[in-house]
Amino acid sequence: MPRFIIRRLLLSIPVLFGAVLLVFTLARVIPGDPCIATYGEKATESICNAFNIRYGLDRPLFEQFIVYLQTLGSGDLGYSIRFGRPVADIIIERLPVTVELTIAAMIFAVVVGVTLGLVSAIRRNSPVDVGTMIIANLGVSIPVFVLGLFLAYAFAVLLKDTPLVLPPSGRLSPGVTIPPLATTWGLQDLAGPPRVLLDFFSGMHTFNALVTGNWAGLGDAMRHLLLPAIAVGTIPLAIIARMTRSSLLEVLGLDFVRTARAKGVKDRAVVIRHGLRNAMLPVVTVIGLSLGALLSGAVLTETIFGLTGMGRTLFESINSRDYSIIQGATLLVAVFYVTVNLVVDVLYAYLDPRVRLS
Repeated sequence: MPRFIIRRLLLSIPVLFGAVLLVFTLARVIPGDPCIATYGEKATESICNAFNIRYGLDRPLFEQFIVYLQTLGSGDLGYSIRFGRPVADIIIERLPVTVELTIAAMIFAVVVGVTLGLVSAIRRNSPVDVGTMIIANLGVSIPVFVLGLFLAYAFAVLLKDTPLVLPPSGRLSPGVTIPPLATTWGLQDLAGPPRVLLDFFSGMHTFNALVTGNWAGLGDAMRHLLLPAIAVGTIPLAIIARMTRSSLLEVLGLDFVRTARAKGVKDRAVVIRHGLRNAMLPVVTVIGLSLGALLSGAVLTETIFGLTGMGRTLFESINSRDYSIIQGATLLVAVFYVTVNLVVDVLYAYLDPRVRLS
């Protein structure tokens, strides 16, 4: 197992290099000028010349790429043109929003999706099965921005005077605060990587409120997180439900399942212990791919619900031709995808001992 993990990590280096090279090139060849995007009508020729010299955009493309690689080698993600701040600081500030949304959406998608797929497989061709698959097909078909707007309208407007009302935007209600962990724990003097890590987890309001016992803040943060998590998690939920159903039906028709039933094993144990575990391999793959897609594709959801996360930041950076943030965010997503694929491969060996990662 350790040799497999080391080999996969080494093989991921050319993958990450290719992603960086591709994004670096595409960001600069697409139409648009960072100077004009930044200054608008005030972008004169002299201002743009000084702008390009300041950010090294007057150099040849190959030379710019070498400089960027040297910057990455020193552990620096560059400097944002639009915000005038280090890209690493912006990521630490805004990534927790997207991570929190991704985790909530994945929990919703996995729990509900696996449950629906399990029920559909057990009651194959029944009205429950047909209804579940109709819901799954609708979940795949409805665009995220349509579902998000519908949920916001339904729970914030139509159900306004009922106990089911939910906030349509933002992360916390007016007057509700969740102090940073450094302030709560008296660690204001903490510096270096520990402080960066502490600030990162402070940005995840649900985690922050949970570990500090701020129950009022936790409840309010979860209410604000519910609608965007449902909106962004519906598509992976539908895919997981359909994959669970088809994979479980295939496994339940195999010889070892019939043998277990012939031995008198209870039907629930046959389905859960023998069927579901062996059917989870393709489901785990879908979950891993969906997790990476959620982290990189929450642009519309964050925009609709007023969440300032990495998805919305990346969209605004593309419009303003902020190359440093585009490259930094893409590299982050690429590293995340590589990590998720590695975890999925390791889970294969746990779920099915016949798989050997050697």
